[in-house]
Amino acid sequence: MGRPGRGDRPRTVTLSSLHRPAGSLSTRDDPVRLTTDDAGWSYCGLHVVRLASGETRSIPLGDTEGCVVPISGGCRVETSDGEHFELRGRVDVFDAVPDLCYLPRDIEFTIQSAEGGEFAVASARCQRRTVAFYREAADVAVEIRGAGPASRQINRLLGADVDGPDNLIVVEVLTPSGNWSSYPPHKHDESTPHEVPLEEIYYFRIGGEAGFGHHRTYTADGAIDETVTVADGDVFLVPRGYHGPSAAAPGYDMYYLNVMAGPGKERAWKVCYDPAHQWLSEAWSQAPVDPRLPMSGSNSPRGDQVRGNAS
Repeated sequence: MGRPGRGDRPRTVTLSSLHRPAGSLSTRDDPVRLTTDDAGWSYCGLHVVRLASGETRSIPLGDTEGCVVPISGGCRVETSDGEHFELRGRVDVFDAVPDLCYLPRDIEFTIQSAEGGEFAVASARCQRRTVAFYREAADVAVEIRGAGPASRQINRLLGADVDGPDNLIVVEVLTPSGNWSSYPPHKHDESTPHEVPLEEIYYFRIGGEAGFGHHRTYTADGAIDETVTVADGDVFLVPRGYHGPSAAAPGYDMYYLNVMAGPGKERAWKVCYDPAHQWLSEAWSQAPVDPRLPMSGSNSPRGDQVRGNAS
């Protein structure tokens, strides 16, 4: 499968394909299997692997780089280059920040879990083959953004500030019940000094058996204006346009894993806000943060927690 060049524009995703409800991307073994071709775009992919106790799975990366993130349970990852990593897991996404590992393109790796669990393999097409590495949970920056009912937690698993990947950016967001995140709405679909184009995947997990939330993605010209109800296990694709808010219904905490990559020469997270709502970032600069945050941590005094106002 050929990879588009860095300067090529991502393909257009049809509106009907943006929201992928839980089960619509499942295979016989796994809850989510989304390739770039399945998404109808050029860079991002996501595979959520479900392993039984003691099961081992072999996965080729081909022309994509990857990041293994435990959703539940811990695992051992071994690569065809001879690298191996033990990833301390978690009970679920609301329990703790997990260990993770980065894997370069053009390798095959195995993933094994003694107790079983679910493990996200975030991926991005890339040009440069780099080296695998492990990130301990204690080294993951935990950032609190927003204020009041728009307070949320960002775990910068493989943020743009992490050296090593060629194209891939991976973060996770935890939103307390009743709060809004990805707000003010922002976009990253143009190449400007203040914006870097990135495709983006939202993979939602919702606390509570009947839990749900809402998500909106829209463009200034109205070509896209999608507001959907999201449930546990849903995926939403953001090819372009403003996205936000993602709102957690009262009584149900919300988590989502964000996978981002794009055609730009710079691996960076630079965004522009909807001008109609940008004033909110400044208004929050001195406002109190929801006391329920942080919702989870690395269980280590070395964990880095910072306050940010950007969405």
